[in-house]
Amino acid sequence: MKELRRVFAYCRHYPLLAAGMMACAVLGTAFGTLYPIYTGKIIDEIFSGHSTRDLPLMAGMVLLSFFLRDFLNFVRLRFNNTFEQNVIFNIRSELYDHLQRLPLAWFDNQASGDLMTRVSEDVTNMERVLIDGIEQGTVAVLQMLIVGGVLFWLDAPLAALVLLPIPLLIVSAMLYTRASYRRQRVVRRATSAMNALLLDNLQGILQIKSFGREKRELRHFREKAADLKTATLNGIWVWSYYSPGMSFISSLGIVLVLFFGGREALQGDPDFTAGKLITFIMFINLFYNPTEKLHNLNQMFQSARAAAERVFKILDTPAEKILSEGSAGQSHLKLPSLSAGGRRIEFKRVNFAYEEGCQVLRDLNLSVAPGQTVALVGPTGAGKSTIVGLIPRFYRVADGQLLIDSVPVNDIPLEELREQIGIVSQESFLFNATVRDNLLFGKPDADDDQLRASLSAANALTFVEKLPRGLDTHVGENGVKLSVGEKQRLSFARALLKDPPILILDEATASVDTATERLIQEALEHLLKNRTSFVIAHRLSTIQKADLICVVKHGEIIERGTHRELLAADGLYAALCRAQALGETAEQAFEHLGE
Repeated sequence: MKELRRVFAYCRHYPLLAAGMMACAVLGTAFGTLYPIYTGKIIDEIFSGHSTRDLPLMAGMVLLSFFLRDFLNFVRLRFNNTFEQNVIFNIRSELYDHLQRLPLAWFDNQASGDLMTRVSEDVTNMERVLIDGIEQGTVAVLQMLIVGGVLFWLDAPLAALVLLPIPLLIVSAMLYTRASYRRQRVVRRATSAMNALLLDNLQGILQIKSFGREKRELRHFREKAADLKTATLNGIWVWSYYSPGMSFISSLGIVLVLFFGGREALQGDPDFTAGKLITFIMFINLFYNPTEKLHNLNQMFQSARAAAERVFKILDTPAEKILSEGSAGQSHLKLPSLSAGGRRIEFKRVNFAYEEGCQVLRDLNLSVAPGQTVALVGPTGAGKSTIVGLIPRFYRVADGQLLIDSVPVNDIPLEELREQIGIVSQESFLFNATVRDNLLFGKPDADDDQLRASLSAANALTFVEKLPRGLDTHVGENGVKLSVGEKQRLSFARALLKDPPILILDEATASVDTATERLIQEALEHLLKNRTSFVIAHRLSTIQKADLICVVKHGEIIERGTHRELLAADGLYAALCRAQALGETAEQAFEHLGE
């Protein structure tokens, strides 16, 4: 039950709302108990043949009790809904904030659809136990205590009979709890699996249509949906035994009171009138009605526990440290003031593995002077992207040293570190927003003149001005309304707008045609100027002007130098240049060269 205890902790932020909600619930319950009392008195007045002078007053009291009960219920619902939405907002915000601070490596093993399910559906299920569980559960228990007290006040022996089914109800609830929790966990997993497949297919709808795989993917979706249906039905079937069974056990109390109470009335007990019997039976219903609520809450609790387990699994995952990774209380290090020409970056005997026993980088040494452009070439899987991924600390250096201006990268606050770095990747991502909004990711306070200047430098201004609404044109999901080259040039413009001292281009021209590459090459002259740059490319035409070219093989730099120096050395780089001159791609060339 530790998950539920953690869920309840979120209530402390809104004590007044919680207190108001509970006060309305308790008072509403109390006013609701007046109805049986006055009903019994009215019946006794009618059957006794007494004057009906007090009848309007008693009927008015019943009406007043109904009005007060329902008015307080109206106020309670307003408190409840406000409380509920505030708590949902806080949990979702905390979860999303934590997701953004998790290491990039964590996302490598997660399905986006599963994460969406946790943020949207699982948080809602958690909230239900917060609001409905606290309010309805407390009110139900209070109602049972209040009504139980009234029953003993009316007739203690009969009230004792009402309590006889309670042990059976408790045992049944414990058995149901054990069986339901396991099934609710299966339901949550099946829901995530279906949503993950749905999101994956929506993102890959072009490929599904182009390969004509609609029927195949429908079959896959139906399999996931069938798993969810089966899991849900398993839970419902358990509930189908539990709910009617608990209702039947509760009815045993009514039967016992009808039998023994009716016998007392027939034997002529003057204190046990027909009105008292009816009042007692009505109170029995008020006594057992909360048990039905508690049964429903029990089912809700099991669903909430399963959902909370999934949410807290994310919240308990260690996030990236924003400050220094040194000892507690140690002041974190800051980068020196930036001078013209970018930052100095040094790799000193860096080893790296994504998983134990799977070494990616081996004893890597590389020193890059401020303002230098370093090109990394090599076959797929050689470790090029891993090298540049260590610089913004997407992956943490655990063996060796990575220094920026002589400061260990692990000791630089993440916010400051990543403010220094601009990245343009092969698959440029654009948000489903306007051109302006996407560019402002680079510099949120940029004005239109700065936006146009960055677009012009990236050779993107001409096509942007031809868009229906210019800078305010929506680009669609991941820029679907733009060509690959247009998206890439917007990515360059975004990086230019940020104006970082360190720039990483990871296969930034791999997906564009020759004409677009020529435009991007012109943009690169602006982009690489006065900053330390890392360029990963298979097209050697994009790196020939680099200050330093490194050939990476199996996580090691086996050749380094300028384009001319490497050609003169007549090693692997020279052979690669000759192969590409014959029209081979980089991968074909490496394959033919025995890579």
